[in-house]
Amino acid sequence: MLQTIKFEANETATNPVGTAMSVIGGKWKGVILYQLIQQEARFNQLRRMIPGITQRMLVLQLRDLEREGLVQRIVYQETPPKIGYRLTDYGHTLVPVILMLKEWGESHQTAMH
Repeated sequence: MLQTIKFEANETATNPVGTAMSVIGGKWKGVILYQLIQQEARFNQLRRMIPGITQRMLVLQLRDLEREGLVQRIVYQETPPKIGYRLTDYGHTLVPVILMLKEWGESHQTAMH
């Protein structure tokens, strides 16, 4: 049985689940991380893999993930320049979490239909 934990309003941001959700939460970050599990992807590849995300939102989310040390931006010295994104070693520590969220999402979709 799960234990109920009460947090004061100012403690919510410092609890471990709140911390994790502040890093990977939101509509797009988990989806981006999921797409990068299998392979490195270029910016436009990610846009095609994630229908509905705007260019601006993808840029912002990738920057956040990069700042958190989860995604690495790779600049290849080509003409025109090629930019790739991949999970860092630290980002790979989230793979089991992302895959569990995927499984839960599939179960939830099934249960709701």
